[in-house]
Amino acid sequence: MQSKLLSIIAFTVTLFIHSGAWAQNKLVKGKVQDENGAPLPKASVLVKGSQTGTSSGDDGSFELSVPAKATLVISAIGYNKSEVKTGTQDFLTITLTADNRSLNEVVVTALGVKREKRNLTFSSQELKADELVRAKEPNVLNAMTGKVAGVQITSSSGTPGSSSRIVIRGVTSIIGNNEALIVVDGIPINNSETGAVNSGPGSNRLIDIDPSIIESMNVLKGAAATALYGSAGARGVVMITTKSGANSKKPAITLSQDLSFESGIFPEIQSKYAQGDRKEIGGVVYDNVYYDGDIDKASSSWGPLMDTLRVNGAPVQKRNQVKDFFQTGVTSNSTISFSGSNHAGSNYFASYSYFDQKGIVPTTSLKRHSVFTKFTTKLTDKITGTFQFNYANSRTNRMPEGYILESPIWTIYSAPVSWNPHPYVNPDGSQRVFRFSRNNPYWVLDNIYTKGTVNRFIPVITLTYSPFSWLNITERMGLDTYNEQVKYYEARGSAANLNGVVVDRVNTFRQYNHDLIIDAHKQFNKFNVQLLLGNNVLSTYSQNVEGRGVGLSITGGYDNVANASTQTYSEKNYLTRKTGFYAQANIEYNRFLNLALTGRYDGSSVLAKNNNFYPYGSAAAGFVFSELLSPNITNIINFGKLRVSYATVGNDNVNAYSLTTPYLSISSTNGNTIAGISFPFKEQNGFLLNQVLGNPFLKNELVSEFETGIELKALNNRIGAEISWFYKKVKDGLIPVTISPATGYNQTTINTARMQTKGIEILLNANPIRSGKFNWDLVFSFTKLNNKVLALRDDLKSVSVGFTQAIVGEPYGVKFGNRFARDSATGQLLINASGVPFTATQQGILGNISPDWLAGLTNNLSYGPFSLSFFFDMRKGGVTENNVDGYGYFYGTPKVTEDREVRVVQGISTVDGKANTVPVKGQDYWRAVSGVVESVIQDATYLKLRNVSIGYVLPSKLIEKTPLKSASLTLTGRNLWIHSPHFTGGDPETNSFGSSNGSLGIYSFSTPTARSFNISLKVGL
Repeated sequence: MQSKLLSIIAFTVTLFIHSGAWAQNKLVKGKVQDENGAPLPKASVLVKGSQTGTSSGDDGSFELSVPAKATLVISAIGYNKSEVKTGTQDFLTITLTADNRSLNEVVVTALGVKREKRNLTFSSQELKADELVRAKEPNVLNAMTGKVAGVQITSSSGTPGSSSRIVIRGVTSIIGNNEALIVVDGIPINNSETGAVNSGPGSNRLIDIDPSIIESMNVLKGAAATALYGSAGARGVVMITTKSGANSKKPAITLSQDLSFESGIFPEIQSKYAQGDRKEIGGVVYDNVYYDGDIDKASSSWGPLMDTLRVNGAPVQKRNQVKDFFQTGVTSNSTISFSGSNHAGSNYFASYSYFDQKGIVPTTSLKRHSVFTKFTTKLTDKITGTFQFNYANSRTNRMPEGYILESPIWTIYSAPVSWNPHPYVNPDGSQRVFRFSRNNPYWVLDNIYTKGTVNRFIPVITLTYSPFSWLNITERMGLDTYNEQVKYYEARGSAANLNGVVVDRVNTFRQYNHDLIIDAHKQFNKFNVQLLLGNNVLSTYSQNVEGRGVGLSITGGYDNVANASTQTYSEKNYLTRKTGFYAQANIEYNRFLNLALTGRYDGSSVLAKNNNFYPYGSAAAGFVFSELLSPNITNIINFGKLRVSYATVGNDNVNAYSLTTPYLSISSTNGNTIAGISFPFKEQNGFLLNQVLGNPFLKNELVSEFETGIELKALNNRIGAEISWFYKKVKDGLIPVTISPATGYNQTTINTARMQTKGIEILLNANPIRSGKFNWDLVFSFTKLNNKVLALRDDLKSVSVGFTQAIVGEPYGVKFGNRFARDSATGQLLINASGVPFTATQQGILGNISPDWLAGLTNNLSYGPFSLSFFFDMRKGGVTENNVDGYGYFYGTPKVTEDREVRVVQGISTVDGKANTVPVKGQDYWRAVSGVVESVIQDATYLKLRNVSIGYVLPSKLIEKTPLKSASLTLTGRNLWIHSPHFTGGDPETNSFGSSNGSLGIYSFSTPTARSFNISLKVGL
């Protein structure tokens, strides 16, 4: 294989050398620069009327042998062409002006290769730094929400550092990872969710990247765009490009300070009724009996009205448990950066930031120190090197979330308004609670926590050797490594673990990436050809060591595992390696026809030896039809392009060692005992085979995708549109299946699932007003996906995926569960003899979590030094399970349960088959429906005013006599308004348990997302 690759390279080099040796008459040297005098690298310099040409180097310089009195045609991405006669001059300085009438965007594509957007044969969308920073989000994924067509981003909770999920063009796997690959300056980095020990979300590791160091983010959506990444890019790719140094020799210093204040977005909770329930007194059952929570305890708020409640003649104080418990969150972000140039071809950028977020739940926090440096220099006249280093230290403190006993938010949302939670301990030191089996939320703040510390390093070295103006050889080496230490502590006296628990977890991750890329680009008359060959090696190692201690001897916050009477330890480690050979040819003809061919041959260590190498590829074409239009038409339609592509690519969701069946320690599988023998036995530990059988025939899932699209620019680029349609099919999908216990196992994994997704993406931009000092820009994005599970296995119709299911013939992510019994003829509710609806004998489909469509609208207005930006995004359709109401209906805590009047539920009586006439009390009705999941399946449609930003840039006249070069002040509001007409919780966008597939489709007792107000000051020195 290697000998063939070397032969191809030698042939290519020879071909280009001979082509460049024609018509040598006179040597002309020169430099290509922009209007500011900055060098323009890779500008095309072509002898008019011939195939002779070259490209400028990194410093803008070029050399070319030309005939006497030749005319040179100089062009560069994003600039107008220029024609220059050589005459008698031996050195030419050529200045190109920016092209405002074409798609002059330069975007970063796969492997970090920069290309002109007009020549792309696939769909991609770029977000610039100002859009990302304007969002004031600590997690850069959240800053992208609603702004990129084809992309869905969902947050998990409002806890500082909580994870977010990014999915591009829908899911590609039933049970495997569906999130996009994250690439920073050409290096894939890890974005796993880590840090969660008990219930609730962790942090996705992109939280370690400081948004202020990002220059741009380009989203590669389809398989044709990501094929060069092979099986790692099947889920889409987010290309992050970090900032580089300025060309100025004098250092530019930028300082910024942000300060934010956050308040929670809460579900509606009733405040009219006190703690209480029905109670039998003297043989008589009374409704609405008051329980004080001290002598009489009850889990419910079915007591008397607070307005009329008296104890010993005095009114009982009404409390706002939510307002009393949650605090105003405060976030501070301080950044300083240095940028400059030592000499021509050399520049540097360095940044330090400190992010400090105190959450709306007391004691929760995220603190992050970030250091980033990037230095680019010419090592020789033909070798350029870029050396960069990113370090982040992140510290989190989080509470348990969800419906578990340890969750303080569960207790706050269900706590009666008549109960005083203070003090949280009784005189004997035990917890003071209003009901049994739940912790006092204030006791939790002092006695339960999960603290995490992450140290992460991402060094990258990029060396580029340019032996000829048309040939670049790039070697890129990168490391992504982090160490995470997590401490979970639960003191003695907890309702969940009476004797206390301590967990120590250490996660170690290391990923090495190496690319060798040969990039040849040459102009042959009307043909512009780029050939790319490369090799990639990716090695990934992870280790998880966990110590768990139960039964704490010493109280008072001593969180060492040695404090526990019972200690268990476990260790897991994984090592995988993948190697790939790839090639790409981009051929442009006369600036209106583009052809792109891509091939990749991957080998993976996780697959069987006879099946571990596999080829993928893509073919794509673009037709810039506006180049053929008459001038009268191009004055209106400035740019138009049609594109079409087809690609096949693998999806590497086969985990390490999935082909084998490992042994597990008996202590972790069977309570230390098997066949009556307790282990360790005679100082020997025991092991059992895992009950999940490995499958040696597993292979990667295969994704095939067809895409077509059109791009338009009109009215002098005042209006633009990009519309894409795609059809994606997945086969050989991984699914778990149950097998006969007679085999000695109960489950295995097979490649039999099939799934499809069709979608349309629309991106519109407009500049309605551009007059004098006033400018108004609009950007609108729209996404509509239709997904269907085509097959699982012949005899298998559904697979459980956490809180949802994959069901044949249905979209991925179906909510399935118990539902109301209904009349088969009319669909009306069936009502039993007690006058309440009841559960059907068979469970069924309750809805689908995927939205019907997503949309976003950004408005950017400016007038002189003032600017205003506001962003709406909308989700139409898709359901979520409101778990807060699911519990609350039983306890009488949601706002809707304030309606406690006797009612007759509309439906058909099971007694006589006629319309129901039996009255039922409010408490009986709400408790009856609380047991039916259908009652809390709610439409998650929303319209959000997600972001509003007002800015002011100080005029230069005001600061010309100060050390400042620039200064700006910005006020930002986030999540200022949410309209969710069918949802009774706080924020319908939330997935309370994290970013995994199994965490989707449920709104539970998690830290609410926040509404925030931010003030930002930025100065340049």
